[in-house]
Amino acid sequence: MPSRSPLLRSRQETGLPARLTRSAARAARGVQMATAEVGAWLAERRSAHHFCVHRIPFDRLEKWSFEEGTGNLVHRSGRFFTVEGLHVTEVEGPFPDWQQPVINQPEVGILGILVKEFDGVLHFLMQAKMEPGNPNLLQLSPTVQATRSNYTKAHRGADVKYLEYFTRPGRGRMHVDVLQSEHGAWFVRKANRNMLVETTDEVPPDNDFCWLTLGQLGRLLREDNVVNMDARTVLGCLPSADSETVALHSDTELLSWITAERARHEVYTRRIPLAEVEGWHQDAYSVHRADGRYFSVVAVAVEAGNREVTGWTQPLFEPHGLGVIAFLTRRIEGVPHLLVHARVEGGFLDTIELAPTVQCVPQNYPRPGDCPKFLDLVLAAGSDRIRYEARHSEEGGRFLNAQSRTLIVEADEEQAPLEPPSGYRWVTPAQLSTLTRHAHYVNVQARTLLACLHSGAAHC
Repeated sequence: MPSRSPLLRSRQETGLPARLTRSAARAARGVQMATAEVGAWLAERRSAHHFCVHRIPFDRLEKWSFEEGTGNLVHRSGRFFTVEGLHVTEVEGPFPDWQQPVINQPEVGILGILVKEFDGVLHFLMQAKMEPGNPNLLQLSPTVQATRSNYTKAHRGADVKYLEYFTRPGRGRMHVDVLQSEHGAWFVRKANRNMLVETTDEVPPDNDFCWLTLGQLGRLLREDNVVNMDARTVLGCLPSADSETVALHSDTELLSWITAERARHEVYTRRIPLAEVEGWHQDAYSVHRADGRYFSVVAVAVEAGNREVTGWTQPLFEPHGLGVIAFLTRRIEGVPHLLVHARVEGGFLDTIELAPTVQCVPQNYPRPGDCPKFLDLVLAAGSDRIRYEARHSEEGGRFLNAQSRTLIVEADEEQAPLEPPSGYRWVTPAQLSTLTRHAHYVNVQARTLLACLHSGAAHC
């Protein structure tokens, strides 16, 4: 038998899941600090820089203005993003036709975490990053969290630290590199490059960065508003170490069901001028609905001593109410499964993505009978059925105080049968994890809960 060519290599990286498992098992202390010390370190980094965010009227936005004719909220440079209108028609949906403001940001950003092995254990280089919309301003973010406008310095700011590991081929070993969507309810066709790169370099230390194990991140994911959305989505794309080879539905059956769901939903979207969005009104401080539901577009002024630009103004979307994001879980013949929802959102690239069982803001459904399926079950769950709960905020660079109760809730056959309603399907965590290797299958809320499972923060 001829020997293998030195040019050929294995198609699958078999060693990484085991290395991640070892890192997840190291939860109390990493090479740099104990997990119990991270809170004090974050507080120290918060006090080391000047941070201030306050609301302003739209006419105090610098370099932003409502465009004549369309009413779109745009930046003078033509970069960053615009706030426009979106008209969505879903033929079979519970809301067959609606209009709303939406963020149009066509450029692809980088969400990248650098990893390195210390004493045989993988550590993740995390940044203490301020975002104006974070409820506590500063949270743990990826090593690099930057839009193309940021890292090409359209704002004329400082260099993005450690960017070269994610933009220069050969600087490290690529473990994860996949385009994933952001919030399809607020962005139109927005995607970021989710990356995990391993280095053996001596990485220059920076005071606003620290090395943490996956287990340490898991412990921190049990706390409210510590690990930001951009870090969670990257962690949600890690390969699973789950050794289960059986599931209620085969992978082929699951992919067929996803294809059928995409085919059966007729969703038509078109961008429209912000000034023409029906049911929304503009005053000096916000663009909002008259009934106060869903969200508002507002403006803020920001001062941040450790950012590439230390002061700026910008629009933000502010949701009205605390969200609920939850997976129902069951063990089917001993194998854990999650109930996913094939969810339509107006900003998705491909009609549906797999979402948690429940994903909503309950106060948007004031009338009995209008609530999404399984919401009442999640809200009524006792502590004996809650397998995981924490409050997490969404991307603080675009959303102001956007928070959700994030849960995994155990259900039984009567509450969540093996034959669920149309649009729902039982999958194993490993099946869901496999789908994150590909773009536009698993939405950002589901990836948050996968991050909790991968890191040991949650179990089902």
